[in-house]
Formats: sequence, C-alpha cells, structure tokens
Amino acid sequence: MVATSTPFLQMFARSPFKPMQDHIAKAQECAVELIPFFDAVIADDWEEADKVQARIAVLEGEADAMKKEIRQNLPKSIFLPVPRTDLLEVVRMQDKIANRAKDIAGIMLGRQMKVPAEMQEDMKDYVRMALQTSEQALTALKELDELVNSGFGGHEIDVIEKMLEKLDALEHNTDEHERAIRLKLFSIEKELPPVDVMFLYQVISSIGDLADRAQQVGSRLQLLVAR
Repeated sequence: MVATSTPFLQMFARSPFKPMQDHIAKAQECAVELIPFFDAVIADDWEEADKVQARIAVLEGEADAMKKEIRQNLPKSIFLPVPRTDLLEVVRMQDKIANRAKDIAGIMLGRQMKVPAEMQEDMKDYVRMALQTSEQALTALKELDELVNSGFGGHEIDVIEKMLEKLDALEHNTDEHERAIRLKLFSIEKELPPVDVMFLYQVISSIGDLADRAQQVGSRLQLLVAR
C-alpha cells in the first residue's frame, strides 16, 4: 500500500488543516483541565488535584503524539495551499499550549502549592482568560477550511482577520490580568515564604505564556492568510 493511501494522508487530502485542527483541539482539551485543577488546589483537595493532573498528562501526551504524526506524515508531494514549513510552525506553537498546562499542573502538584486567599478569585479569573485566548485560536483555525474552499476569498479573509483581532484583544486582556495579579502578589509577598513566592511568580508567568502561545498561533495564521 502506498503512503498516500494511509488514513492520515487521506485526512490531509480531504482537508490540509484537519490534522492541525484536531491537534489544537486536543491541546485546548488539555489546557481546559486547568480549571478543575485550580478548583482542587484552592479547595486544598490534593487527591482531586492529582487526578486532574494525571488527565492533563495523558492529554498532553496525546497532543505530543499527534504533533509527531503530523511532522512525520505531512505530505511533500500533494498540493498544499500554504508552505509546509509554516504549517509545521503552527503545530509547534499549538503544542506549547498543552505543554504549558502540563508544566503548571506538575509544579503546583509537586510542591502542593497553595494560592493565597487574597489571590484565589483573581487567579481563577486569570486562568479562564488565558483559556479564552487559546479557545479563540482554535476557533480561528477551524475557519481555515472555509478560506481554502473560497479560494482565499475576501469575505473569508475578513472573517478570519476579525477572529484574529479578537484573539489579540483576549491576549491583551490576559496580559492586563497578569500585571494585576503580579501586583497583588507583590503587595503580600513579604507575608509568604520566599520560595513559595518565587514559584507563584513562575506559575503566573506560565499561565501568561499559555495565552502568548495561542496568540502566536494567531500571528502565524495571519501571515498565512496574507500570502
């Protein structure tokens, strides 16, 4: 059986973006688990946090396997509407969304990190804002099939560009949340163990990076649309 008849390559033949869409959907599924994870952490329920972290690890592994499959099988011989290297770069950025979710859950569970009471609601809002950003990246990527079907028509380009503008706005809002929560931590850090403060700043940074990676997916899509 020739390589182009494999189910994976048949998927590319039907839609050059379908495997990428499936991959970012898996990355987002992984990241969304941060909501119940933080709920468990804030409730000081480490047994539940351990269960959620295990789900995150499994989903991150599945996303990583999908990334490797795309890299190994993205065809060089069939028509692709955009450069192969650009598609691979989008996949790499998408994978960072799942990676960051795994990193955040791993460090918090490993240290059984507590979120100070003064920051708990802000932290949950911050996580949700970051996840809205990655969800918007997924929404924009789903629209690429319509763009190809329209022959990169003006209307579909406008639709995607509006989605990417919203993605940029969500990422900016996440940045604002990050600044606010850093200021709140700074205001109380003298009351906390220094090592705990250091790791809290690291977690805050990683949540922001998750949103940054989603925004980078959007930036790369914008370049693809502009070609």
